[in-house]
Amino acid sequence: MPSTKTRHAALGLATALAATLVVGCSPRGQAQESAPEPLTVRVDSGELRGIATAKSRQFLGIPYAKPPVGALRWQLPQPPDKWDGVRDASRMGPMCPQAAPGGKPVLTEDCLVLNVTTPRAQRPDQKLPVMVWLHGGGFTRDSGNLYDTQRMADQGNVIVVTANYRLGVLGYLGLPGLAGSGNFGLADQFAAVEWADRNAAAFGGDPGNVTVFGQSAGGMSTCAMITSPKARGLIDKAIVSSGSCELNWPTGSLFPGTPEHGPYVPLAQGVTDGLSAAEKLGCAPGSALECLRGKTVEQLMPMMQPFSDHVAYGTDLLPKEPKKALRDGDFAKIPVMSGGVRDEARSFVGGAIMYNPELITEKTYPTLLSKAFGARADAVAKEYPIAKYGSAGLAWATVNSDQSWACQAQEGHRLLARHTAVFAFEFADENAPNVNQITVPGLPMGPTHASELPSLFELNGVDLLREEPQRRLGRTMVGYWTRFAHTGDPNHEGAPTWPKTTDGKQAMRLAPGDVTPIDVAASHKCSFWATAR
Repeated sequence: MPSTKTRHAALGLATALAATLVVGCSPRGQAQESAPEPLTVRVDSGELRGIATAKSRQFLGIPYAKPPVGALRWQLPQPPDKWDGVRDASRMGPMCPQAAPGGKPVLTEDCLVLNVTTPRAQRPDQKLPVMVWLHGGGFTRDSGNLYDTQRMADQGNVIVVTANYRLGVLGYLGLPGLAGSGNFGLADQFAAVEWADRNAAAFGGDPGNVTVFGQSAGGMSTCAMITSPKARGLIDKAIVSSGSCELNWPTGSLFPGTPEHGPYVPLAQGVTDGLSAAEKLGCAPGSALECLRGKTVEQLMPMMQPFSDHVAYGTDLLPKEPKKALRDGDFAKIPVMSGGVRDEARSFVGGAIMYNPELITEKTYPTLLSKAFGARADAVAKEYPIAKYGSAGLAWATVNSDQSWACQAQEGHRLLARHTAVFAFEFADENAPNVNQITVPGLPMGPTHASELPSLFELNGVDLLREEPQRRLGRTMVGYWTRFAHTGDPNHEGAPTWPKTTDGKQAMRLAPGDVTPIDVAASHKCSFWATAR
């Protein structure tokens, strides 16, 4: 059995590696109507001086909250301190504490910073949409610093904000009587959105047009945010990638041995897990908070991964489990784009096989199905026989891509569409960049978890789109994403028509040379899965 640390690490595998190992558009107006914008701006904490590139203005490393250190560790985010003079905003700020694959861990807690990218020039009478990006990484890794948004800002004529937020035990710890328990990372995300709303005008943005978008843990956070009462009147649109409110992974589906779970936990469980973490770190009963605040980040690092997928509900910030909020219609009724990639689970399965080739084989496949689906295992084996796929790895990955990701996302779309406009999508580039750097015989990665990110961003400043058909798809996707931020509808002149989804079946396929609506529910056997558990 792999260690707890290894099993939990698999939860954030794809997005974390996408960021660290790689280590039709909206109208912009006529050129003569635009002018370069100033590099010195005043926000509510003081003046900033940014930098200019050929495509953009960038203001980097801006504090949006006080450093969560000392007595502010495990407190809700506080407004940032004001500064005198002009603050240099030409360099990224620190990433939040996390393990670093193949390197030293990141230990700096003074990390509640964000980056703002705007078009280099804009019409003086135009207020641009603001898009706030929430990174993925299993709630334990990654950083807004690793997503270069200049292409999106320039092509789409939008302002893009990327934010860091507290991760792992520092972001999601719960303890008895501790205000904000289990929600510190989520509260940071809200604080970043509130900062963007307050300061939009300083960058030429429209505070009345703020879109939150995220992938994986960032998508799950976005889904949680729109079900929070705090979103009302603050968030105007949302884009959820690989992070449906419906997500729930059966036993072993993310990594053999992991229990059934979802991204959100009841507050009581969060508190129990927090006390357990304190005990493991040598804290005496009744002194957990004081004791943990006395620990160094390095001492806390072993408890980072156990707080993956650990956003607490039953709290002031998140009163209901997000999937219940969807069923109750208790969420912000704002336009939503939502979807994922066709073969989400291949990277997770590939990572497990690279860790131990004996975990997922023809011999273990029946046991994996039995633990995940109980009495329905035989029916699943008949529907997904190894002989049809050529390897146990590909069969198991297809089972989990369909059940755990695609069909649950489509059910979420159906529930959302009862109350608001929903535009569903599925990224399906067979030759998508292998951002996770996983190579397993018999298990092609294709459009797997996080593989759509290069179509939207340069990861760590690197453009991974090598072929013109992929570049064309990237332009189309940026056009859809940014047009949605402008209007709440991704459709625009020159791009294939994208219909709303109403029944949880249809989605827009996004593939080179093939951007068209398809029946995603049918292609992922969602009728079968509706009765398989």
